[in-house]
Amino acid sequence: MKYKALALDLDGTLTNREKKVPAGNKEAIAKAIDAGVKVILASGRPLFGITPIARELELDKKGGYILAYNGGCIVDCKTGKQMSATIMPQDCIADICSLARANGVYALTYADTQIAAESDSDEYVKKEAICNSTTIKKVDDLRKFVDYPVEKFLVVGEHEKLLPVQKALLDKHEGVINAFFSESYFLEVVPAGVAKDASLDKLLTMLDITSEELVACGDGMNDIPMLKYAGLAAVMENAYPEVKKYANVNAPSNDDCGVAYVIDNYIL
Repeated sequence: MKYKALALDLDGTLTNREKKVPAGNKEAIAKAIDAGVKVILASGRPLFGITPIARELELDKKGGYILAYNGGCIVDCKTGKQMSATIMPQDCIADICSLARANGVYALTYADTQIAAESDSDEYVKKEAICNSTTIKKVDDLRKFVDYPVEKFLVVGEHEKLLPVQKALLDKHEGVINAFFSESYFLEVVPAGVAKDASLDKLLTMLDITSEELVACGDGMNDIPMLKYAGLAAVMENAYPEVKKYANVNAPSNDDCGVAYVIDNYIL
């Protein structure tokens, strides 16, 4: 089958451990675009954390798409047009913030091009800032601070402390929001229906491409829906063991240009 679209997770997949795109991946992606393949950057990152990588890959010139916030926002890189956006229900925000505090972890969201959180020294909050090459805006009360539309919250901390937060949110706001892990220490909280598979389905329908014509590359727990959705699921060697269960292709690690391996062997 000729694959027409390529969905790429960023952290742990497209980028290496230093959060850089290796030259081998850049070259392979350029060849895929030249061959007519639609390249889609699908990440839990905020839009401002993905846009620099899209520009580095010249998607703003050659064409391509961004699925930010796990698909809560879909953007056409070439035109800059926002094709879809799903906003967090305002009446859930107080519970997200209070449950985080009660369990000794931190909730965070995004303000302009910064991370907004009640701590600027917590190691997990700092991980998210580093991931997005940004700084932390420390606020006294996150719930009161967020008086603007947001696509996602992230609750960060030790996995065992995040589990009761996840359960309480899903129990109280079933069908309104969803809460799932991208990393053991990152609990993604998004509006119900937001996930990489759902957003890819929305985008591919617009592009007249079927799921069978999609290759998806990932490594994280939040990549499982798109790996199950895609015609070909490629999982990096560095992926969580649970994620590897969904692989059609076991690719080299993110440090060894696993994305280039997939493109060279299954797309070109």
